Amino acid sequence: MAQTSLPESNRLLTLYQSSIGKKLITGISGLALVTFVIIHMTGNLILLVSADGYNQYGHHLEQLGPLLWLIELGLLGFVIFHMLMGVQIFLGQLQARPRGYAAYSSAGEPSYQTVSSRTMILTGLVLAGFLVWHLITFKFGIRYTVPGSDVRDLSRLVMEKFHQPLYAFGYAGVMAMLASHLRHGIWSAWQSLGALNAAVRPAVYVVSTILAIGIAVGFVVLPLGIYWGLVM
Repeated sequence: MAQTSLPESNRLLTLYQSSIGKKLITGISGLALVTFVIIHMTGNLILLVSADGYNQYGHHLEQLGPLLWLIELGLLGFVIFHMLMGVQIFLGQLQARPRGYAAYSSAGEPSYQTVSSRTMILTGLVLAGFLVWHLITFKFGIRYTVPGSDVRDLSRLVMEKFHQPLYAFGYAGVMAMLASHLRHGIWSAWQSLGALNAAVRPAVYVVSTILAIGIAVGFVVLPLGIYWGLVM
């Protein structure tokens, strides 16, 4: 008797419920968020050159209107899926290893087990909390306007906040956690997607580390530059 294939919806549900499916979703959503993070970092760096240019950049984004809302909803969806899958993967690992993480053994040489890989759930939760704080502070924060126009003077708000040590150094500390999260996350995402083999894996791991550090530094130069009076 011929076997009947599962309906497409059932196959997708089976994939979603499997550990491989969860890792695929985490990898895809993670790479999408990395792309956004790089774009966001690049936009922030405009303030190093010109406050007016930075305000105009923010104004152009606001002018996108409904398109911007759709992009933001899409990003929110990626964040939620990424978080849910990450937590489920972590809980699955705890169930598979009831002794916890008191002892680690390498799965082979060279080992890619690092502090970054072992603290993904911790850094992820910190980043999620930071995202809420960041949105409240800047996106939904005080709305100054450039005199004589309706352009939001976001540069003024950024300058005010990062002259405060809590914001400047708290932001820098979270960016260090972002670097740790991305160091393992970028490499692991490509690994989950099956894009790596033994030959390229070490090179991709190094590139992921360099990219993670570069992104964190790109974010940190602005708050610390403002706090120390290097950006005015």
